[in-house]
Amino acid sequence: QLQLVESGGGLVQPGGSLRLSCAASGGSLNRYAIAWFRQAPGKEREGISSITANGGVTNYTDSVKGRFTISRDNAKNTVYLQMNSLKPEDTGVYSCAAGPPLYPGLSPGPPYKYWGQGTQVTVSS
Repeated sequence: QLQLVESGGGLVQPGGSLRLSCAASGGSLNRYAIAWFRQAPGKEREGISSITANGGVTNYTDSVKGRFTISRDNAKNTVYLQMNSLKPEDTGVYSCAAGPPLYPGLSPGPPYKYWGQGTQVTVSS
C-alpha cells in the first residue's frame, strides 16, 4: 500500500520560503496525481496545488498562484511544494494525497485515496 510522508515544514517569517517534500514508499509515485492540502486552525482543509502523474498539468488555488510551485521527481518518488513570499495566512498543517494519474482536482476527498500525516507550517514574525 502506498505510504506518503511529508517533510520540510517549520517556522518562517513573513516573506520567507520553505520547500515541502512528499515522499512515497510502498509503490511508485508515477502512477498517481499528487495534491497538497492545507488545514489552518479552526478551518476546513483546503486544496492548495496538484500535479498529474507525468507532471504535465498543474493546478493552484488562487491564493497561492505566483508564490507556490509544485513539482515532482518520479525517479526519487517525491513531490515538492516550493513556497515563496509566505504570509501568516499560509499557516497550517500541509498534507499530500495521491489520486488517479490524470486527476487535477483540489477537493479534499475522493478520489484522493492515500494521505500523509502532514507537516506544520507556521508563518509568523
